[in-house]
Amino acid sequence: MMQETLVFQNALESILDYWIDHTIDPLRGGFYGQLDDQDQVRPAAPKGSVLNARILWTFSAAYQVLKREDYLEIATVAYNYIVKHFMDPRYGGVYWTVDADGKPLDTKKHIYAQAFTLYGLSAFYAATGLQEALEWAIKLFNEIEVHGFDKAKGGYREAFAEDWGPLAEVRLSAKDANEQKTMNTHLHLLEAYTSLYQVWRDPRLHRQLYGLITDFLYHMIDPQTHHLILFLDEDWNKKSELVSFGHDIEASWLILEAARVIGDQDDTLIKSFQREALEMVNAACEGLAPDGALYYELDQGQHIFHKEKHWWVQAEAMVGLINAWQISGQALYLERFTRLWKFTEAFIIDHKSGEWIWGVKEDNTPMEGQDKVGIWKCPYHNGRAMMELMRRLK
Repeated sequence: MMQETLVFQNALESILDYWIDHTIDPLRGGFYGQLDDQDQVRPAAPKGSVLNARILWTFSAAYQVLKREDYLEIATVAYNYIVKHFMDPRYGGVYWTVDADGKPLDTKKHIYAQAFTLYGLSAFYAATGLQEALEWAIKLFNEIEVHGFDKAKGGYREAFAEDWGPLAEVRLSAKDANEQKTMNTHLHLLEAYTSLYQVWRDPRLHRQLYGLITDFLYHMIDPQTHHLILFLDEDWNKKSELVSFGHDIEASWLILEAARVIGDQDDTLIKSFQREALEMVNAACEGLAPDGALYYELDQGQHIFHKEKHWWVQAEAMVGLINAWQISGQALYLERFTRLWKFTEAFIIDHKSGEWIWGVKEDNTPMEGQDKVGIWKCPYHNGRAMMELMRRLK
């Protein structure tokens, strides 16, 4: 598999070189908040905590894999900007956005943003050994637990005001349901806690990470369909009929990774989730297109497929399929991965400018007006996928 590993390393370096060459903001510091689909900078765009945290994680992780000093330099830029501009010195936690000059803009405290910042800080500490970074990560962990954890019913509430008071509007984006508990936030909190536990073996963190795994098993994975339940109320009642194929397959490997990291004496948790991971991958593969790509969503209530093929969905599907092949030994998963990679090379990777485009429509023409860089468009899904493939296939 050595030749294939080199292909994925080249793809990773192409992604990260794009961010080095196009996204550093020399006037205001940090990174531009937006580049459009023609690679044009929108210098006045707000800067998002999630985007900056994902840059921090990606370059920290890539430095650990490839030891390129320029990756560590970019990670350090991200770290310093987050500490200076996104950390709330009064109430704690990180803001959702700052303006182009780094001043607080949307000051709500979304657990999703806290999780990604913790994720990035953990990776930066692993890359550098900088004690301050670990202290910031532990501080965020404590704030999430104090303000976000539902002590009565388990799980984590979605979002809070600047002072951690209640919010009526907690959704991540306009397309989301306004519910207090979401699969998306829990999934990325799980990956953040998994990353933190690898550098900070704290018993309380272990307990909360184990709780997140069981929250998925008991509340957020539909036992009949093995699809994820995207939105729930405070009592864990289902509040959505949407299926997100990308999240299904992403969760299949992230939850298993969390189980492996915390471990147990006889590997019972790992073995039981390996079976569930395969079921989740099979459920996600209901969204495979004839060309091997993975569609975006299914509205089960109206029986409507949303047939766009987004960049992050393809990235997560690659890892999920390879993980399923490694668990099961079944060639079908490897064959599906190979078709998906060929699709991605043909239609998603921008071979001219670098990075990956947002996505394509059902007929594989590009989706118009989508960011190349933005609040949601980042180097994390595809960068992480390339690193995972390098690790798993070497």
